[in-house]
Amino acid sequence: MSDTPFGFGLPPEEPENGDDGKKKGGGQGGGQGPANPFGFGGLPGGGGDNPFAAMFGSMNPNDLGAAFQQLGQMLSYEGGPVNWDMAKDIARQTVARGTADGSKDASVTDGERAAVQEAVRLADLWLDGVTSLPSGSGTAVAWSRAEWVEATLPVWKDLVDPVAERVGAAMGGVLPEEMQAMAGPLLGMMRSMGGAMFGTQIGQALGVLAGEVVGSTDVGLPLGPAGKAALLPVNIETFGSGLEVPQEEVRLYLALREAAHQRLFAHVPWLRSHLFGAVEGYARGIKVDTAKLEDVVGQLDPTHPEQLQEALQQGMFQPEDTPEQKAALARLETALALVEGWVDAVVHAAAAPHLPSADRLRETLRRRRASGGPAEQTFATLIGLELRPRRLRDASRLWASLTDARGLEGRDGLWEHPDMLPTAADLDDPDGFVHREHLDFSELDKMLGEAAKGSGAETPKPEDGKGESGDEKGESGK
Repeated sequence: MSDTPFGFGLPPEEPENGDDGKKKGGGQGGGQGPANPFGFGGLPGGGGDNPFAAMFGSMNPNDLGAAFQQLGQMLSYEGGPVNWDMAKDIARQTVARGTADGSKDASVTDGERAAVQEAVRLADLWLDGVTSLPSGSGTAVAWSRAEWVEATLPVWKDLVDPVAERVGAAMGGVLPEEMQAMAGPLLGMMRSMGGAMFGTQIGQALGVLAGEVVGSTDVGLPLGPAGKAALLPVNIETFGSGLEVPQEEVRLYLALREAAHQRLFAHVPWLRSHLFGAVEGYARGIKVDTAKLEDVVGQLDPTHPEQLQEALQQGMFQPEDTPEQKAALARLETALALVEGWVDAVVHAAAAPHLPSADRLRETLRRRRASGGPAEQTFATLIGLELRPRRLRDASRLWASLTDARGLEGRDGLWEHPDMLPTAADLDDPDGFVHREHLDFSELDKMLGEAAKGSGAETPKPEDGKGESGDEKGESGK
């Protein structure tokens, strides 16, 4: 797992002495002062006249106020496993600082908003010819990075809370059982600090991610409100720089991807719960490295909570090596690969006749995923899962082959039920799946419906004593 939040680098414009400060903090928590019965480091300053001097002495008044405010937020938090208020604040602060290349967030202009709406409208028109699923975009919006954070935060809660809950439970279990009964206040503080540290980590990660994503579906999940296609003009401009592709083509290609995702999630009603259920199922099988957590907690100095954050970033999640967990992993990887593969295949079919740079843009996006794009890196650190880009390419080839073999209706009809979709084994043998005989569920439903409607006229009357074949049933029925 990555050693930085969500696999990304540290937020830009960190204080120059940030690393030195952490090293000094670690030293203070290492062994100064008397031993603590709960295993925490001693008081800062080694029991000097003013223990707060060592903690805040080098700060100016503004920094001192901010430190007290943050400490108060941490210790007063009584919510769930993640302090989401802190996460949102830190994400907004990270966005405000800008990206590593100096790109700053900005409010969306009327011109950018109109360009996005026109691109999504045209994208939907082109998609009508390559998929049987109708448009799923009720509206098209242009977001700033800060607006992306606000709009997607509710979905991130659903994704992160299951894993954070396991870490919170593990933190309460690292103390000896005989001490837990009398350590109520300490456990409460640990939960508060854990929620704050998760909030800090996730906030930093989302702030960095907001500087990279180009829409609301970059990670293969519907992060935004239903039926709302969203693009980020400032990030689209950054994405297109250096490609030597007209900005209009870049915007249109990315609008095609966003609109294709919207169609899938709007008209496959079970898909959202299927994906989130797969994420939750995999998260349930994650175990926390309690030995590492116990070591961290045993040396933790409460005045330097960043030590706990660093431990979270270094990786404490380990998937259980059980058949159930392996099945959950395969289910999640396959589901995400099928979504991304379908979008890749459909968008390529729609873009190729209209955009001269369609092939180049497609390969750029594929390389972005393979080299660690937002989807792979976010999930890798979020739940210890690394998506294999090979699965995405295999899924794309499978959907393209299905189009050739069965047409648009036959290909898209597989989304009618999860049991009809290809499995992980089918991605290894796409030709075998494409040419395998499959029952047409739509025809079967039609036949059953017609049979039900005509049952009154075609079914023999009970008094006839005969079934459909004409056999006598009077005696055998009795």
